Amino acid sequence: MIIPIKTIHLFQILDQKLIELLNSLTSEDWARPTMAGQWTVKDIAAHLLDGNLRTLSMLRDKFYGEKPEGVDTYHGMVAYLNRLNADWVRAYKRVSPKVLVDMLASSGEEYRQYLVLLNPFEKAEWAVAWAGETESENWFHIAREYTEKWHHQKQIREAVGVGGLMERELYFPLIQTFMMALPHTYRNVKASNGSSIEVVITGDGGGKWEIEYAKQNWKFVENKISNPSAQVEIRQEDAWKLFTKGLSQEEAEKRINFKGNVELGKEILKMVAVMA
Repeated sequence: MIIPIKTIHLFQILDQKLIELLNSLTSEDWARPTMAGQWTVKDIAAHLLDGNLRTLSMLRDKFYGEKPEGVDTYHGMVAYLNRLNADWVRAYKRVSPKVLVDMLASSGEEYRQYLVLLNPFEKAEWAVAWAGETESENWFHIAREYTEKWHHQKQIREAVGVGGLMERELYFPLIQTFMMALPHTYRNVKASNGSSIEVVITGDGGGKWEIEYAKQNWKFVENKISNPSAQVEIRQEDAWKLFTKGLSQEEAEKRINFKGNVELGKEILKMVAVMA
């Protein structure tokens, strides 16, 4: 079987770039604010460490520490994750940047070793809820984890004025994974059968995705739609920010090119590919 979105080979590249980046930061850089709410650069680095250790503890070792509660709904899961994230970041304010980087380097290797052992087509422990799934296969879980590591590192890079991660090898799998949320985003939008939407992410790492409305559902189509009802064109620099809540809907609307049925196209402004 063919893995729809291959990302497992990219984790080591991301980790190497992250460690190089963090080792280059000044004391002032570590304290810089980011687009991730109240989190500083150091807070995001701590959150990335939490992702490594939480995966190893919960998924590899089956140790949760405390029983997850209220996670049977999307909003319940978001609340649970927000609490875990806040608790961890608050605790790690007392940890030095050097200790943090060392722990990221060592845990990253163990984390990657665990992911490699997963059968990509077996059921994942956690579904990719932002794509509307109640069950997901491991390949999608791994791709979702890749997007987490990519966009948080990119938030750090934006905060300290360092570019990177936009080459097609690293960016296209990210946006390909994010676009899995497209049909779910339109789930409450009713339209006539055959209505269609074309989304183009411009730039070297971008691509084109098309969904069509049939039998009361929006679904991806493989054959090119000759005359889509709505066309949406987003720069790759804006797309990742919009889908991770780093760019407001109002600001994104000014930067996006809509054609055809504009109101239909604007629904994409609500698309979120993180648990929020």
